[in-house]
Amino acid sequence: MNQQILELGPEADSIVPLEGVRIKVLLPLPLAGPLDYRLPKGMAAPVSGTFVEVPLSGRTVTGVVWDKKPTEDSKSFAYKKLKPIAGTLDVPPLTDDLRRFIDWVSAYTLSPQGSVLRMCLSSPAALKAAPVKKHYVLAAQCPDGFRRTPARESVLNALADGTARTAADIASLSGVGQSVVRGLAEVGALQTIMVSVDKLVAQPCLASEGPDLSDEQHAAATAIKDKIWERGFAPFLLDGITGSGKTEVYFEGLAEALTEKDTQVLVLVPEIALTSQWLDRFRARFGTDPVVWHSEIGMAGRRRAWRAVATGEARVVVGARSALFLPFRKLAFITVDEEHDPSFKQEEGVLYHARDMAIVRAKLAECPIVLASATPSVETLVNADQGRYQTLKMRERHGGAVLPSMHAVDMRHEPPEAGMWLSPLLVREIEKTLKAGEQVMLFLNRRGYAPLTLCRTCGHRIECASCSAWLVEHRFRRELQCHHCGHVEKVPDACPQCKTEDALVACGPGVERMFEEASNRFPEARISVMTSDTMTSSSETARVVQEIAGGQLDMVIGTQIVTKGYHFPNLTLVGVVDADLGLRGGDLRAGERTYQQLVQVAGRAGRADKPGRVFLQSYEPEHPVVQALLTGDGEAFLAAEKEARARHYMPPFGRLVALILSGPDMGDVLTQGRALASTAPSGQGLDFVGPAPAPMARVRGQFRFRMLVHAPKETKIQPIVRAWVDAAAKTGGVKIKVDIDPYSFM
Repeated sequence: MNQQILELGPEADSIVPLEGVRIKVLLPLPLAGPLDYRLPKGMAAPVSGTFVEVPLSGRTVTGVVWDKKPTEDSKSFAYKKLKPIAGTLDVPPLTDDLRRFIDWVSAYTLSPQGSVLRMCLSSPAALKAAPVKKHYVLAAQCPDGFRRTPARESVLNALADGTARTAADIASLSGVGQSVVRGLAEVGALQTIMVSVDKLVAQPCLASEGPDLSDEQHAAATAIKDKIWERGFAPFLLDGITGSGKTEVYFEGLAEALTEKDTQVLVLVPEIALTSQWLDRFRARFGTDPVVWHSEIGMAGRRRAWRAVATGEARVVVGARSALFLPFRKLAFITVDEEHDPSFKQEEGVLYHARDMAIVRAKLAECPIVLASATPSVETLVNADQGRYQTLKMRERHGGAVLPSMHAVDMRHEPPEAGMWLSPLLVREIEKTLKAGEQVMLFLNRRGYAPLTLCRTCGHRIECASCSAWLVEHRFRRELQCHHCGHVEKVPDACPQCKTEDALVACGPGVERMFEEASNRFPEARISVMTSDTMTSSSETARVVQEIAGGQLDMVIGTQIVTKGYHFPNLTLVGVVDADLGLRGGDLRAGERTYQQLVQVAGRAGRADKPGRVFLQSYEPEHPVVQALLTGDGEAFLAAEKEARARHYMPPFGRLVALILSGPDMGDVLTQGRALASTAPSGQGLDFVGPAPAPMARVRGQFRFRMLVHAPKETKIQPIVRAWVDAAAKTGGVKIKVDIDPYSFM
């Protein structure tokens, strides 16, 4: 990379060395690849991965020196026209495995390299030196003629332990004003020093022993630790039922990976699964908190975390999918907890699946990786079946607890009362549970009060002005909200169409409506609602979780947020209000996702010494998903899912690529779709569907059409799709988004 680039001279056989060095710099912008810059005279050639500042279109931007790849001289920008690098930044270079990972993700997802790099530079402030703050310590000796007063003595005593403190901290500790502190500094009794506002990251304690492991846990932990000791890429599927202690098993691997100097580990979790209970368990085992990375962290927190990871100071990071792109120095172990969770799929910007990309990152970093789940995805199960992953199964609940008993409530024979949603059978079970002093969880994966508001006079349905979606009523806030674009408006007093007053009615149940019904039926019960609307911060979630675990609540009603890893010892009854909800529609993974979700929510019951019961309200209890839950034969259900996918060559037995076309004019979007369809490549087993209006045909004012490419598994689909999209005629104002391995079909 640092060798001189040679150019052909005027004569065919002559070679003229350039005066300087051509440097490839990748910028965190949606650019296809690095740009060429020249090395200024007197500057040492930076190594690949170095952060540099370079001029671009009249401004200075930060980029990364990239690995040189062979290029044709005829395509190279003339060296004399190249702009010089402005300077380098005092930041550890991006490692070789991370740069290769960026290149791999870019090529696989058909995303610009610069867009992938941008995900790695998610905290621009971290590229600068940390802010400093004035602190004070005792001077080596008091100056001659120093006059002692009670206030001054108090300050000197407060600093006697040698700790540097701010004026505000000293004033608070000594009970004086800050002016006294500054006065002592002026006369030379105190010394002023500048200290970084970033505190050192506490290091995990590896000396403490974890809990006693069962035979199953011990066998799984030993297999993982052996591979960590051997080093090298080694993927595991940790397939353990809810409550089997999977976390303690991968904690053992985490501890083993940290025994080597300077190593780092990453634990990926779905964002809503990053619970206070998980952090409490980590703290109890390792004596401190890990570095946490998710969307709620403020700018200062992101800066500190990013810098600590880049320098290697952060040994353990737990975070949502974007943590995968942090600049680790020496990754030694990765865990993807709840690997089946659909939130690991990024649906905006660069479209990627964090579980799959984590496998790639572990391979490039040459380290073991654990995919942990009570309900592994079909993709992961097939990889395990084919020997790509080593499977570690755990089929016993930790501590002697047993799985809850499962019961179906046939709503055709046990219908609820008019205007109600809980069947008489489930109501009786709730009454029995509350009377015994035990806790109840009601699960309904539908936010708000009701999914639809319509006029009983004219039938008008209140829709979003920007999306093809109904507005959801949130009665707690007296608002109607679109869950796609975020539009909010007040609930009108009269129908917007016919102007009839008091004619609007809520149709269907949401969790707020369940709260209303439960409050009326069980007036003495202490009830809380857990959704992303009510749990607006991690501290609020932690408070409610603590109240449930501490017995301060009798019933919790929630959406999928309640399914993620919580342990409530006194919770013995789970009621699923609508077990059929996720089965509606033509989603490829509808059955699989519903099964996973219901197993997870059922797993909240009976996790301690009291047995649990789960009741599934269903209008189709004979459905294979419901039957799998009732019989406990999930393996048979998943085997049938795999067989159906294989029969139709659907993922993971075939390849899918989605093209999402969007624009403000529906005609233009359709024109673009037809242009793509007319030039679709043929042969190689490829099938093309569309363009067709997307199920969500309009979002944020943009009309949407979808196309789908179906290909054999062995097909190298990316170059085919790239050439096809690049060659097609483009319609102005229409965006084309390519989604390799789509998970959402909306």
